[in-house]
Amino acid sequence: MFFSLLHTDLQSAARAGVIHTDHGDIETPIFMPVGTVGTVKGVHKRDLVDDIHAQIILGNTYHLYLRPGTAILHQVGGLHRFEGWTKPILTDSGGYQVFSLTSIRKMTEEGVQFSSHIDGRKLLFTPESVMDIEREIGADIIMAFDECCPGTADKAYAEQSMNRTHRWLDRCIQRFDETEELYGYRQHLFPIVQGCVYPELRQEAAKRLRDLDRDGYAIGGLAVGEPAEKMYEMIEVVNDILPQHKPRYLMGVGTPWNILEGIERGVDMFDCVMPTRNGRNGQIFTWAGVMNMRNEKWANDFSELDPLGTSYVDHQYSRAYVRHLIHAGEMLGLEILSIHNLAFYLELVRQARVHILAGDYKTWKDAVLPAIMTRL
Repeated sequence: MFFSLLHTDLQSAARAGVIHTDHGDIETPIFMPVGTVGTVKGVHKRDLVDDIHAQIILGNTYHLYLRPGTAILHQVGGLHRFEGWTKPILTDSGGYQVFSLTSIRKMTEEGVQFSSHIDGRKLLFTPESVMDIEREIGADIIMAFDECCPGTADKAYAEQSMNRTHRWLDRCIQRFDETEELYGYRQHLFPIVQGCVYPELRQEAAKRLRDLDRDGYAIGGLAVGEPAEKMYEMIEVVNDILPQHKPRYLMGVGTPWNILEGIERGVDMFDCVMPTRNGRNGQIFTWAGVMNMRNEKWANDFSELDPLGTSYVDHQYSRAYVRHLIHAGEMLGLEILSIHNLAFYLELVRQARVHILAGDYKTWKDAVLPAIMTRL
């Protein structure tokens, strides 16, 4: 089996399970650090494994296709060998990045024509070419090529976008199924449920994808401009339909409270750039609340960065020292805050799993959420 469902919370739809891949098992619910161009920005592999305890990381198809290119990745034997990562990897399809290039891309039934943001050269992503690229990158879990519909789109465009995603999905599956893995281990293709904020479209998409019986399913097109409550509603609509015995991946979400709410609604996998991006901007998440380390209030606070933190950086460096590094523009400060945030996110989902297995997840979530959301 690709996914083993171990337990469901007694008070909610929260689930604990294990995803089995050829590069190792992944205990769910799980947060996946984003390693866009073959690295989690500013974080060494040693820290990811030994301190943060990451079980799986991401790569970005669009960026890896541009640099270093699939020829280099194929030559070395895939992204695992290139970056020295021995655990599972997931790649997105590049769809979000391509569609965010609004002024320099053109969408057709064939695929998406776009200009490289690096050198301006004209490129084309099709469902077939994206499957070939992801095969060469060599991730354990790969995403189908989709259109990420804006959260503010009207229903007519959302339906048009969803139908295009489904036609592209048929082509992705055909190409994936007629090709083989390149590096001697199995890859798993996840279709992506779209439909914007319209329940009937999300239901239609979820039913169509459910009937394809793939190894897992992603929920895309959320946290792209719609209110949080609408996002939670769409998660519930989709997860009521997707099969119980397959993992569900909520793409690109989000804050710690988004993750806890997603877990309560039956999501198993999460990713987001927020821990590292916000860390590089001086913000950290803690069990006591959100801290902006640029603030003057920390200038003479010589206590530990986070007394409740699980990373070595939480206890080795003071708040005053980290604030000094941030204001001085020292790279070490950005690295410390990135490591802290990733360690916090991974501890958050570990604690969630403990309470799911204990059967009291919702009670625990409701108790910790107000403190986590506090602005310190």
